[in-house]
Amino acid sequence: VQLQASGGGLVQAGGSLRLSCEASVSGRTFNNYAIGWFRQAPGKEREFVAAVNWSGGSTYYADSVKGRFTISRDNAKNTVHLQMNSLKPEDTAVYYCAADSYGVTTDQSVRTLDEYDYWGQGTQVTVSS
Repeated sequence: VQLQASGGGLVQAGGSLRLSCEASVSGRTFNNYAIGWFRQAPGKEREFVAAVNWSGGSTYYADSVKGRFTISRDNAKNTVHLQMNSLKPEDTAVYYCAADSYGVTTDQSVRTLDEYDYWGQGTQVTVSS
């Protein structure tokens, strides 16, 4: 699986951005994978942001983004979106999407970096105050 993250940019606090993660899949179909978004700010560890299970029927969020971010997927287009509203300066980071091929998602598993088998290259999000 190859993942391509896009949609990052510079936005003022309170603004919105929509990130996309497009997958190129061979051998299996896109809906075999759970997809997660993580972010990493300078000098900090990579942290969980949001995830969606294979069907889109289950979504998971970090407490810091709950109510502001929405994750969704379009399996027909091999794409996952992360709609980010009410952005704050502390949301500034490189955002990465990742794919988990295990097929079974739990609230704990989706938050664990080691559960993910494939990672995209990241897209920079900068929120100015």
